Amino acid sequence: MNARLLDRLPPVSTLGPFIALVVASLFFASQSDRFLTGQNFSLILQQVMIVGVIALGQTLIVLTAGIDLSCGMVMALGSVVMSKFAVDMGIDPYVAIACGIAVCTAIGALNGALVTRIKLPAFIVTLGTMNIAFALTQIYSGAQTVTDVPESMMFFGNTFQLGQTSITYGTVLMIALYILTWLFLRDTAPGRHVYAVGNNPESARLTGIATDKVMLGVYMAAGLFYGIASMLSVARMGVGDPQAGATDNLDSITAVVIGGTSLFGGRGSIVGTLIGVLIVGVFRNGLTLMGVPSVYQVLVTGVLVILAVATDQLTHKKG
Repeated sequence: MNARLLDRLPPVSTLGPFIALVVASLFFASQSDRFLTGQNFSLILQQVMIVGVIALGQTLIVLTAGIDLSCGMVMALGSVVMSKFAVDMGIDPYVAIACGIAVCTAIGALNGALVTRIKLPAFIVTLGTMNIAFALTQIYSGAQTVTDVPESMMFFGNTFQLGQTSITYGTVLMIALYILTWLFLRDTAPGRHVYAVGNNPESARLTGIATDKVMLGVYMAAGLFYGIASMLSVARMGVGDPQAGATDNLDSITAVVIGGTSLFGGRGSIVGTLIGVLIVGVFRNGLTLMGVPSVYQVLVTGVLVILAVATDQLTHKKG
């Protein structure tokens, strides 16, 4: 009975971040009466929904012992493409959104092809595509924000009432994507293959897993998530911003690592990433309510990610 109970408990890599989230929430609740309100929690979710969706793709890549530095710039490119297609070219907004998502997915496929076919390190590949995506975004947009976006493209930035709390549709979409990805990794063979490739790619190959196809699929899925994040960016801000996503790559990596996913691959969870995203959001929101300058918020985030990586390193060595 005790063994069964232990098996049902969340792994330490998820339980630790959850405890940290609870402790942080209790601390900020003691510092501000506004923190423990439904409207404030809704605001936190709204503030993290873009990075939260990007972190889904980042998690898949980190689980395979890779890393993606291009995600923020790819997201910005997707948002500019879909908004300019709709505004300047008069394309149907839904078709324009699909085109923006397709561009992000294509860049994900390029990253995956370079990693699997040419065997380039993911760090170098995504560093290169980060700069390419940034340059294409600036060239295509003329470094100008795209305004007058059609109302239909801002649906996920709209809200509905749940009691006294206003909740954005984008938040609901983010949570739905987390649930679907969690089920995929937990209950499907391709999902388990992602863990196997990250844990030991050679052993996975010898057991009959098409490791290159798994890796390519992971990078394409990550690109798809970045495209969805670009749609949420347009919906939330109401514009196609070529400057968006400048720090989202680091924010997504921070959330993934804080959430307990190992940079060595093969260990981690989508639930942990969601908790990591919420930890980052709670710290920034709580410090803002306390009147702490934004530069110190960045400092705290940096300390958190170093502690998380150090913990991961020590756990890996013991393992």
